[in-house]
Amino acid sequence: MRAQIKTSLCVIIAVFFALAGYLHFAKTDMFASIVPPLLPFPKAIVWVTGIIEIVLAIGIVLPKYRRLSGLLFAPYLLAVLPANIYMAMAGLLLGTDSFSAPLLWLRVALQFPLIALILWASGNLDRRSLER
Repeated sequence: MRAQIKTSLCVIIAVFFALAGYLHFAKTDMFASIVPPLLPFPKAIVWVTGIIEIVLAIGIVLPKYRRLSGLLFAPYLLAVLPANIYMAMAGLLLGTDSFSAPLLWLRVALQFPLIALILWASGNLDRRSLER
């Protein structure tokens, strides 16, 4: 039963990140607007992060690559955290959608439980994986 839950979560995670990765290309300007201004080449950053999200989404549904993809999701999500913080601090819109400041900060805070969930679902927090 636990394996089925983990597999189902990996599929949900994959769908979410594959869609988000696709949107990095379909709505490049929208995503570029939340790249912190001190970073150069915001569109290139958006494209690269879109590719990463799609690749990790594919990897997490493939059993052979699930653990590796789960491990790589953690540093990736930490790497994009500054964009989420910048968005919350500046109260930026995502496209035409306006979110309240508390929701934007909730998104920042949920990054850490999301990392833990991905690590668990991908099998990286199992006792055996921790003993290696």
